[in-house]
Amino acid sequence: MRVEKGRFKKKHPSEAVADPGIAQAIKQKIIDGKVTCADASAIASDMHKSMQELGMVIDILEVSLTSCQLGLFGYYPEKSIVIPATTVAKEMEGAIQKTLLNGCLPCDAAWKIAEALAVPKIKVSSACEAIHVKIKPCQLGAF
Repeated sequence: MRVEKGRFKKKHPSEAVADPGIAQAIKQKIIDGKVTCADASAIASDMHKSMQELGMVIDILEVSLTSCQLGLFGYYPEKSIVIPATTVAKEMEGAIQKTLLNGCLPCDAAWKIAEALAVPKIKVSSACEAIHVKIKPCQLGAF
């Protein structure tokens, strides 16, 4: 499969420039042209930067994101590893419903719900799958 060069950069204004410090930190984590969501999150936290800033630099460097912590993308051979929950606790569903934006749950809100309820992030995405709530946008800009 041939991938178009420059496709990630196109998401940003042509004058967008990669922060050199963030770029260096990302380059240290790249494996096979990819960086994991967890590594991007750790870099953002360590450098006191937003996930949006990290996502933009990742795009400018034309690096692919992999291993979404919500299980939504970046896995092989399947793209997604999230499976709909068989049951969803009322507290979880209430937190999701309360945080919807245009009918979707933003990625950063899913992370906050997971932290507030002390559950793995993928449990929130599993609940969303079960109650037919789409998670978007990704805080790194992947979707």
